[in-house]
Amino acid sequence: MSLHGTYDADNIFAKIIRGEVPAAKVFEDDQVLAFMDVFPQSRGHVLVISKTSQARNLLEAETKTLGRLIGAVQKVTQAVTTALKPDGVVVTQFNGAPAGQTIFHLHFHIIPRYEGEALGRHGEGMADAEELRGLAEKIAAAL
Repeated sequence: MSLHGTYDADNIFAKIIRGEVPAAKVFEDDQVLAFMDVFPQSRGHVLVISKTSQARNLLEAETKTLGRLIGAVQKVTQAVTTALKPDGVVVTQFNGAPAGQTIFHLHFHIIPRYEGEALGRHGEGMADAEELRGLAEKIAAAL
């Protein structure tokens, strides 16, 4: 899919927002949802999405949406570092398929990094749902 296009209201994140697909939620308010990535690149990989915007990427996002999202990203990143004690953390966001975007709903990745542990590939290796729920609870408790 190209950098520009039409929002697909049936993308997996839209389905999570509507409650049609389960997610291990870390944080939620009226505009933002943070949940565990089911294809984590490391232990504690969290996604942060807008619940209200139909922006496919950063270029399409409303300024207010970005403000809310980045505030939530900071809040959740602080909770991830408190709860999981990683040695570092990557915060990233992809725009368009050639950049690595696979779900065309604006989202940010919070990826804890641990010394001596290789980073997994984006979108590969599905995690255990029970483990994700446990990590989500631990991170949420640090909010």
